[in-house]
Amino acid sequence: MQLKCGDCIMVVNMTIEEEITIVEQCRTNPQAFGQFFDFWYSPIFGYIFRRTADYDLSKDIAAETFLKAYLTINRFQHRGHSISAWFYRIATNELGQYYRKQKYKPQSLQQLLENPHIENLLHQQNDDERELLEKELNDYEAYNQIRASLLKLDLKYQEVIALKYFEQKTSKEIALILNKNEGTIKSLISRGLEKLRNLL
Repeated sequence: MQLKCGDCIMVVNMTIEEEITIVEQCRTNPQAFGQFFDFWYSPIFGYIFRRTADYDLSKDIAAETFLKAYLTINRFQHRGHSISAWFYRIATNELGQYYRKQKYKPQSLQQLLENPHIENLLHQQNDDERELLEKELNDYEAYNQIRASLLKLDLKYQEVIALKYFEQKTSKEIALILNKNEGTIKSLISRGLEKLRNLL
């Protein structure tokens, strides 16, 4: 379903055909990227927050994820799969950078200054959600125990288990996100779960 808004299409339920249309719009009208941002920011932020349990860090990583997507959307090639895998891949790479270094330094500040449109999108998000989100996360004792154990595993296991069980992604979707074959993903999930059980 589409709602017309000037030269842009406001998407209520995004299909692959609509994603392709928006990607094409972005080539001539960078503000069209706002439709992807509106549609995918909450799921991507939620994914990052469930991995880090740190509100401010999650906001930083989500901002960097969408900034990188915004800056490279013209190079994105649709291959018949939802663009969501691309957003999750960027977010996963940013999370990997954080967990490898335990210090997060967004790389795209200068590009942000040169492209103020994405900065405006990011500032539209309401920081009043912080207290509610952090409280909800802290209320789930079992989740916190699992997450603490998950952080003791190699990053490759953290990624597949989080995508499978926190984000409810299929092995095929995870393979797209991580750019690995499906058999490898299934093997990583199986080995990761065995290691996680031993820790729990």
